[in-house]
Amino acid sequence: MARRKQSPVEDLIEITGKLPWWVGVALALAAYVGLHGLAIREVTAVVQPGKMGDFVNQTVFRTLAGVGQYLLPAVFLVGAGLSAYGRYTRHTLHQTVAASPDHAALNDMSWKKFEALVGEAFRRKGYSVTQTGGDGPDGGVDLALKKGGELFLVQCKQWRAIRVGVRIVRELYGVMAARGAAGGFVVTSGVFTDEALAFAKGKNIELMDGKALHALISGVTAPPRFFRDPLSITTNGAPFCPECQSRMVKRKAKRGSRAGQAFWGCIRYPDCRGSRPI
Repeated sequence: MARRKQSPVEDLIEITGKLPWWVGVALALAAYVGLHGLAIREVTAVVQPGKMGDFVNQTVFRTLAGVGQYLLPAVFLVGAGLSAYGRYTRHTLHQTVAASPDHAALNDMSWKKFEALVGEAFRRKGYSVTQTGGDGPDGGVDLALKKGGELFLVQCKQWRAIRVGVRIVRELYGVMAARGAAGGFVVTSGVFTDEALAFAKGKNIELMDGKALHALISGVTAPPRFFRDPLSITTNGAPFCPECQSRMVKRKAKRGSRAGQAFWGCIRYPDCRGSRPI
């Protein structure tokens, strides 16, 4: 769906809403002081013939300043209010997810909230965050991060119960090269295919699945990632883990009622204990 064309006032509110709330308040104060000074300025009386145009221009300018001294600060204050509200909602959302016992809460939110949550998580890690996403959940690069003078790009994929494939990672890598980004992140509430993990290896792209994102938000260390050889990924015939969607390997039970029996176990064991019968 095409984006509705906005008025200049709406554009200004949107821009201000992306700034820290106190910047909007400062802009409102500066706009009022500046325009108020113009609004109370005396209009030079017409003394000489042929100067009527200057008189009219001064009058119109003073009238516009008189209106603008209230309108423009109001626009900035609305934007500041939206910024403050956005900060509050991001903070609340972050706290809610951090308090949840697992990453299932990531699937219970809209893609806009998911994008806001990811941005807040990176803000708390010292990045400055700019939202660049389109009008839908797949609007390309969603966040631009800056830290230490370097640019990092983020692709958010809030997909429920689905594996994010290598195509998404390739697309981000291409955009990173075009924009000269130092690194990138693909963040999903789900998991990544082995092909996506293998492609990202060595390319300064961090793939964050639902568990890793929840770990980041909760302030704990995410489990290590395991990368398989690309050829074995497509030829070994091993199933995907039902828990984290990594590849599985054949194991043999050492104890219990099934001691000595073979089964499929997750390659990420003991971080993941997913299993399948053979």
